[in-house]
Amino acid sequence: MSKCRYNLDFSKGFKAMMRTFRHLILLCAAALSFSAQAQLSIEVTGAGANRIPVTIADFGGEAGLSRAITGVIRGDLERSGLFKMVEQAQMPMTEASSVDFNAARSRGADALAAGSIGAVDNGRYEARFRLYDINKQSQLAGAAFVTTQPLLRAAGHRIADVIYEKLIGEPGVFSTRIAYVVKVGVGRFELQIADADGQNAQAALISKEPIISPTWSPDGARLAYVSFENKKPVIYVHSLASGKRTVVANFKGSNSAPAWSPDGSRLAVVLTKNGGSQIFTVNADGSGVNRITSSSAIDTEPQFSPDGRFIYFTSDRGGSPQVYRMPASGGAAERVTFEGTYNVTPRLSPDGRSMAFISRRDGGFRLAVMDLASRQVQILTDSHKDESPSFAPNGRMILIATEIGNRGVLSAVSIDGRIKQRLSVAAGDVREPAWGPFQK
Repeated sequence: MSKCRYNLDFSKGFKAMMRTFRHLILLCAAALSFSAQAQLSIEVTGAGANRIPVTIADFGGEAGLSRAITGVIRGDLERSGLFKMVEQAQMPMTEASSVDFNAARSRGADALAAGSIGAVDNGRYEARFRLYDINKQSQLAGAAFVTTQPLLRAAGHRIADVIYEKLIGEPGVFSTRIAYVVKVGVGRFELQIADADGQNAQAALISKEPIISPTWSPDGARLAYVSFENKKPVIYVHSLASGKRTVVANFKGSNSAPAWSPDGSRLAVVLTKNGGSQIFTVNADGSGVNRITSSSAIDTEPQFSPDGRFIYFTSDRGGSPQVYRMPASGGAAERVTFEGTYNVTPRLSPDGRSMAFISRRDGGFRLAVMDLASRQVQILTDSHKDESPSFAPNGRMILIATEIGNRGVLSAVSIDGRIKQRLSVAAGDVREPAWGPFQK
């Protein structure tokens, strides 16, 4: 990541910076060197306090396919930081195999999953599995997923989600997707979409100009983002299935920071068409533009609360950049953050109980999370250039962009700060992450 921060440096001439928004973005882009020739790789740098010991037996069926799907399941569970893999004795095991509960218990496993994958018809395969509680000697879950060979990893993610939910008690996010921006060589920007584990990356948009602020629609079918392809910041809504794009905001000045309403019908955006940086709402087709802030300050980075009642945003109306909230239809704003002189980029957890944001502490920009009921704040990272927080749809992890060794990477941090993951591209930088919703 470069030191250019288009939406964070309120304290050093932010108003002037907003007037030269496009130039700064181009400077930031020039300072980055990306490579999209490799998938994102994940390194787990922390783990939960009490990991559940589980055995994922090698699945039966065609050896290559069974190894592939078993590897996805094990990888997902291990990367979560909540599970400890226990080696199996019987190899392989199918969902129909007899389970030696005493042997599994002696190896320290609390749960065991076994399954198989076999051809069905027309190039399709069926992946079947069962999950057992070793101590109770009972079946916890079982399911079958019809898939194709190119979508084999997706079936593995779905099985891992079932295992996660049964053992943890909340939905898994292994089948979800993430979006992020990479820059390839000189003058090539790619909006990439990948599985939550960083694999299977595909470019949704390729441009010679910067792409910033991608955000998923609630149904996961569309992305809103800001593109500079017309030499100025314009907000688009992009249908991922058809590739069709709709211009949502292309007014004079800056059009930035799109954020979806919970029902997917509207977006909150930041426009300077009336001279200052103010928050508006607009329908997803670009109609119905409505101004909801009217201040002499910089109001930016809007985010709807999950229930749609409020919009949280960043403003310097009190003299320093802080987080505020107001009714979604506009009205009086109340200040939310008070600790420190620089708190920006509010992002609400899916249950609306917590708020992630970026706080300047000890000279660095760090990820913080606030319990909105108690207003207690916890700093989750010790890095210096965190930005762009995005919650996983189950609220367990927060995805951010940060910098490690002068290179931009993505990092996922659990909401309690115990589990940390690093997602990176070899010899390249990544930025602008957005975690997608649960798959329908």
